[in-house]
Amino acid sequence: MEKKGFMIPLVLAFAAALFYVMALSRQEKQLGHNYESVNVLVARTDIPERTVLKEELAETATLPRRFMAQDAFEVKTQSDIKLISNLVTRIRIPKGNQITQSALVSLSPEAGLSTKVPPGYRGAVIPVDTDLMQLVKPGDRVDVLVSFDALMADNRKEKVTATILQNVLVLGVGQNLGQGLTAKQFQQKSGVEAQASAFSEKGILSVALNPTEAQYLFLAMGQGSVSVILRGLGDLEMHPMEMASFRKLFR
Repeated sequence: MEKKGFMIPLVLAFAAALFYVMALSRQEKQLGHNYESVNVLVARTDIPERTVLKEELAETATLPRRFMAQDAFEVKTQSDIKLISNLVTRIRIPKGNQITQSALVSLSPEAGLSTKVPPGYRGAVIPVDTDLMQLVKPGDRVDVLVSFDALMADNRKEKVTATILQNVLVLGVGQNLGQGLTAKQFQQKSGVEAQASAFSEKGILSVALNPTEAQYLFLAMGQGSVSVILRGLGDLEMHPMEMASFRKLFR
């Protein structure tokens, strides 16, 4: 009986010591984890708000894990730098600051069309048939046509169609500005746009035009019916185009 009474405190003391050792080991492991070195993405230079990120705008920096932002981009391989490509800064990121996920948005309407407009160009939208929207992708090239009633030399009106713009860059199709989407995201976005298009016969293409081209586009939209035709991939050639009319067709 006395032996059992002696063993109980001994077992309790052993258990307490084991618990202490385990807690100490866990704490040491956590401290080691917090102070281990990690590589994170930081801004190579000051990055303004609403900038489309490219790899050359970022670099890696080594710091203790405890100083790593919760949603920073940890770089484990060189290819991890590509994670930020085509994302857009929501806020200004000063030089040397960590690039965090909360500071970025995808290349989408939330980021704004201006992030896609090339220098010296303007962003414009053209209403198009919803059937065509399913076939055109951001980065494609289109020609813009207008059909209108032309006043001929004998004061007779005649319906004609003219190609007014050639080799126009498509920036976006509906809400798709060329952002990277997973298969699941693409299906979800396609479903939403399909529901919206069910109530409309028209969708929109976002295009890049120089200032002169933009004037002619809006002049044409006020004078007649504007349509676009899709160019083949890589076709950048431009040619003089004669206006088409039924009189010339059947002459």
